[in-house]
Amino acid sequence: MEQRINPFETRYNALKPLFGFGVYLSKASIEKELLHLIYYRVSQLNGCAYCLDMHAKDLRVMGESEQRLYMLSAWEESPIYTERERAAFAWAEAVTNLADGHVKDAVYAQAGKQFSEAELIDLTIAIIAINGFNRLNVAFRTPAGNYVPGMHAHHVNNN
Repeated sequence: MEQRINPFETRYNALKPLFGFGVYLSKASIEKELLHLIYYRVSQLNGCAYCLDMHAKDLRVMGESEQRLYMLSAWEESPIYTERERAAFAWAEAVTNLADGHVKDAVYAQAGKQFSEAELIDLTIAIIAINGFNRLNVAFRTPAGNYVPGMHAHHVNNN
């Protein structure tokens, strides 16, 4: 598949607000590993190969196991995720898949048991951010496979 447009080169300044989410989240209280698991799960839902490659590599550098990466698409049937992770995955899926027009009360209640109000807002910002990046990469066919962990750190550090 050939890349259509490189939005990160063509309109870098237009994307700075999206990078700003990463700057904010780098200081958030939610565990970095959990954020990257969320990025990975949402990227699975959206079929974003670039983000899957990136977050799988970042997670491995953080010490995440291959088993947990492989089983993430079936997290509901796997006992290897914590209750906090499960609540985050359910919230991420509900916020990403808004076809029903709302997030169910049961999902909100589950998330509320595991996350403070501030953390739930931060988690939602993370989901919004990765959905935005997924849509850019899928729409413009950003090539996957060449990501090196840390190569986008300048977006967080120089924004």
